[in-house]
This record gives sequence, structure tokens and C-alpha cells, in this order.
Amino acid sequence: QVQLEESGGGLVQAGGSLRLSCAGSGRSFSRYLVGWFRQAPGKEREFVATITWFGTSAYADSVKGRFTISRDSAKNTVNLQMNSLEPEDTAIYYCAAKTSGWGMAADMYDYWGQGTQVTVSS
Repeated sequence: QVQLEESGGGLVQAGGSLRLSCAGSGRSFSRYLVGWFRQAPGKEREFVATITWFGTSAYADSVKGRFTISRDSAKNTVNLQMNSLEPEDTAIYYCAAKTSGWGMAADMYDYWGQGTQVTVSS
């Protein structure tokens, strides 16, 4: 069983930055594919970014160039640095882990955190 916990959400003004962190339990967490997803009210959950244990990453077009995903395997954490935030980025952000393989669809991920709220004011 894997447990994930997000932190770092909050309220920022447009153009500001936030850094989200996902802390994962388990000895094998450093080998998991870890992704960030977000869901705004009335919208489908959407892919934001993902990263493999060896550092290959992928981003949604909507955040490419503004967000950076990274991981610190020694600390069992995956981070999402969010810069140049826009009101459209407002959502609950979820950390998710996939035990094997590559994927960007939410239903392919095995474990999920509880989410952290990000609100960007105009």
C-alpha cells in the first residue's frame, strides 16, 4: 500500500508562484511514475505533469514553460514548481503514483493523495 500527501497549496495573485510537494511512503516510491493532476469545479480531472524515476518528464500544453516537475528520491518527494500562475490554474491539485509503465491518463494511476487547493486571484 502506498500513501501520498500533497502540500504547498494556497492563494496567490496572478503572476505569482507556488511550489507543491508530494510526499510518498514506501521503499519503492522512488521507482514509481509520479504525476500531478488538477480538477476545477465542474471540470474533468486533467493531467498536469509526470516524471519517471530516472527523470523523464512530460507536461500538459497548458502549463509547459511555466511549471516544472522534479523529484528528490532520497526524500521520497516529488515537487511541482508553478510560476506565472493564472486564474485558469485554480483547481485542486492531486499527486498520483503509477507502480510501473508510462501514462498520462488519470485512470492509469494506482494511488492518489487527498489533494491541495490552489487558488489564483486576478
